[in-house]
Amino acid sequence: MLIFKIFRPSEWQSLHVQGDTDGAPIDIADGYIHFSTAFQVVETAEKHFKDAGDLLLLALDGDTLGDDLRWEPSRGGQLFPHLYRKLRLADVLWARAYPQTPDGHLLPEGVK
Repeated sequence: MLIFKIFRPSEWQSLHVQGDTDGAPIDIADGYIHFSTAFQVVETAEKHFKDAGDLLLLALDGDTLGDDLRWEPSRGGQLFPHLYRKLRLADVLWARAYPQTPDGHLLPEGVK
């Protein structure tokens, strides 16, 4: 199953250069890397990145992350994927532009 990580351009650049990351500031504070499903990603962008400008959306195959990926309740009791290790560049299937428009962020083609 595909899961998604929203990154600011600087966070993506850091992952790309270093090869791994502890995530965004919220991930570091919480002790795990937050992900969303295709059904959750729009709400996540609206809640946490409303005025952040253009972003990147990273896709990962959650099935390849093993026991380090845990599904835990969060907003409204929904289960969200959380990664309890560094995110590695090799984990990322693709990264696509997630631009901000006047109506909110525009999901890349094929994500829904």
